[in-house]
Amino acid sequence: VQLQASGGGLVQPGGSLRLSCAAPGSIISILTMGWYRQAPGKLRELVASVGSGGSTNYADSVKGRFTIARDVAKNTVYLQMNNLKPEDTAVYYCYVLTRSLVISWGQGTLVTVSS
Repeated sequence: VQLQASGGGLVQPGGSLRLSCAAPGSIISILTMGWYRQAPGKLRELVASVGSGGSTNYADSVKGRFTIARDVAKNTVYLQMNNLKPEDTAVYYCYVLTRSLVISWGQGTLVTVSS
């Protein structure tokens, strides 16, 4: 099952972007939704996640700049990214983890931070 991610693009340092990711209604019993990113030549890393109870988790590098939110009714997760830095440049992948421990991924959306 493929998630639909959107919102990437080119932004100047200090700018903002909002990523969205919608999971199809066929995915039920969602435990966690979140975002990973992968920069060229680097391993994929967890950026942020939100649990079914609303608890959130962030990578240290984005704390205070990124905010994750989840719309349960729409099966959608958002990532608001503020004060973007060149080192935030990466392909961002959303994911959903269900209570049966099945994980689904989005297709990836490119975020480029450059002047």
